[in-house]
Amino acid sequence: MPDQEKEIALTKERSKNESYEVISVGESNKVNGLNIFNKIAARVNAETKGIELVTDEEKTETSIFNVWSMWFSANLVIATFSLGALGITVFNLSFAQAVLVIIFFSLIGVIPVATYSVFGPKLGLRQMILSKFLVGDYAMRIFSFINMVAGVGWGAVNIMSSAQVLSIVNNGACPPWAGCLILVLCTILVSFFGYHVIHIYENWSWVPNLGVFIAIIVRMAKSGNFTMGTMVGGATTAGHVLSFGGAVFGFATGWATFAADYTVYQPRNVPALKIFFAVMLGLWIPLLFTLILGSACATGITTDKRWAELYTTNSIGGLLYAILVEDSLHGFGQFLCVLLALSTVGNNIPNMYSMALSAQATWSKLSKIPRVAWTVLGNCVTLAICIPAYYHFAAVMQNFMHMIGYYLAIYEAISFSEHFIWNKGRFDVYDYEHFYDKEVYPKGYAGIFGFCCGVVGVAVGMNQVWYTSILASKIGEYGGDIGFELAFAFAFVGFNLTRPLEKKYTGR
Repeated sequence: MPDQEKEIALTKERSKNESYEVISVGESNKVNGLNIFNKIAARVNAETKGIELVTDEEKTETSIFNVWSMWFSANLVIATFSLGALGITVFNLSFAQAVLVIIFFSLIGVIPVATYSVFGPKLGLRQMILSKFLVGDYAMRIFSFINMVAGVGWGAVNIMSSAQVLSIVNNGACPPWAGCLILVLCTILVSFFGYHVIHIYENWSWVPNLGVFIAIIVRMAKSGNFTMGTMVGGATTAGHVLSFGGAVFGFATGWATFAADYTVYQPRNVPALKIFFAVMLGLWIPLLFTLILGSACATGITTDKRWAELYTTNSIGGLLYAILVEDSLHGFGQFLCVLLALSTVGNNIPNMYSMALSAQATWSKLSKIPRVAWTVLGNCVTLAICIPAYYHFAAVMQNFMHMIGYYLAIYEAISFSEHFIWNKGRFDVYDYEHFYDKEVYPKGYAGIFGFCCGVVGVAVGMNQVWYTSILASKIGEYGGDIGFELAFAFAFVGFNLTRPLEKKYTGR
């Protein structure tokens, strides 16, 4: 039977199961329902495929470099630098303490992302759709909805850090709202075209970013403002270590529920270890480099009053201005600041792309809205959020990173349990070709119970500006965040206690 006839047969069967509606059929890119966006996308050769299965014929992406560069570019950005600075400016750690936290917590954060990336080639499904096999149908919808919110949140946090830089260069000629608008429009421009154009962009967008960071290293060294700080122990420092570690973990593992979206066009027979290490190194190397650099530069705030003044009034934008512009590179330094501000586009592109796929996975009726439409809508909502939140950047970033870490720890506990414990790490147990059939994957009762248990773990261990739990408050003077650790533990126990019952009474 020709490929197109097979696809049409699958379309009819999917319709009977009342699951996700097909947006494209074969290579003809014919669209159902709301199709104006897909028609526009097809005319400019953009990807019109959404959450449908990527067939073997469509798996034409064979470059491992693309897998590596995708994550290298997405993390060699100003937002990563900004988070590294928080270890010094918010959590009052010495440089050495901040580095140790960055190394350990970023490593445990990137391993899940690399693991999930292996699922993309094997199953040909987007991360949220394949999650139906890992956490169950109902639980998947919960995580998909959170993913929608998180994608917009990521975009807002990233844009805020860059808008701060744009607003200070050229004597404030670019107001915050204008900086946010510019970055959103740039993100829409690339993410609109989909998977292949995103990979092309990310292949090389890291090059100018690396050049700017090298200039920062040189100017920071010449300034003489770097200091190792003083290593102070005790319960309060332990609390700061845990809280900063939670933020680093949240940032590093933040791609976990997006991971397979960016390897789904790789052939099914590509070695799993190649994908795993390409993603792991593509993530971990820029995270280590940029987070540590951010911490190193932030130490200058403690030794130079002018730097401290600029940081107080303009946050991370002020710090970069101090390093690259004042008594430094002047006009060329301002150019480098603008260049680094635009690096946010490389980080926001995958957020907006996967946010659209998560929206389609949340509810079958939402899948009728094309991916490109969701991409544009998500960017518009991001713009509406980031402008007012711009003035509270440090608090917003710290709290958001923790919240991301909480829910992803729950997701990882449940999905790892299903794959490695209940499915013995085998990929042949997943009937991915019939992903639209609700009879081939778990209902999700155990997944929902595990999620609820994880939420209890968060409530017991979180330490936020607006709420400090009983356990967290006992760690030092300011508390210590152990929310993601307890979230993982509680979800792991809750899911694995109830999964046997689900299998017994539902048969899957």
